[in-house]
Amino acid sequence: MAITNMQSAFQRDRRIVLFCIFIVAALAWLYLVLAARGMGPAMVAARGETWTPTDFILMYVMWAVMMLGMMLPSASPMIMMFARVNRGHSGTVDLSPNLVPVWVFVAGYAVIWLGFSLAATVAQWVFQYAGLLSPMMVSASTVFGGSILIVAGIYQWTPLKHACLAHCQTPLGFLMTRWRDGNGGAFRMGLAHGSYCVGCCWVLMGLLFVMGVMNLLWVAVLAVFVFVEKIAPPGPWLPRLTGAALISWGGFVLTQA
Repeated sequence: MAITNMQSAFQRDRRIVLFCIFIVAALAWLYLVLAARGMGPAMVAARGETWTPTDFILMYVMWAVMMLGMMLPSASPMIMMFARVNRGHSGTVDLSPNLVPVWVFVAGYAVIWLGFSLAATVAQWVFQYAGLLSPMMVSASTVFGGSILIVAGIYQWTPLKHACLAHCQTPLGFLMTRWRDGNGGAFRMGLAHGSYCVGCCWVLMGLLFVMGVMNLLWVAVLAVFVFVEKIAPPGPWLPRLTGAALISWGGFVLTQA
């Protein structure tokens, strides 16, 4: 009976976690769709050649929402594994002092991507000021676009990429080696996982500067690829394959300069 109750608790946690991730991602994508149609404040800010402090804040909000909408679904295997291990660690099917709210782990993960969003906003401002991006957030330079593609492709082959991806592909192994008790421990684990996730994907996010920061088809393709990369069988084959494709694509773009 105890085993049956625990399995029921695991299934309940799983449904709640997936539902919450779905709601957050859906709201994020709704915001992006409205922004892409020119109804969001971020697009108004993008049309100006000179950013005001308000423009910067609006652009940061856009990046933050986009990153959460893209990355939370890809983190769902890790989040669900945390919920399961956390439940087993507490040893109870009900709420107890040992049962850490899952949102604490997610908050740590989100903080890292919010920090990345700030860096991406600054990078966009610099690129736009330098004339490398158009006001509509699309690459305005063939050399700039081709170079980003090649850099992203090379990074896919690096040991750092493979090390970070390995942590993302093995949720149980990550938690077993880095488990910390309490809310503080869960938050730090979320920070650690978010850091590995950024280490795995930060250059890929730079591809948004090539095809358009608000090109929703491109955003969706990147989000799906990041998810597939994390659930694929462990190994460097997929990053290396896509890395070779990106390098070839970048080389072709540079020949058109």
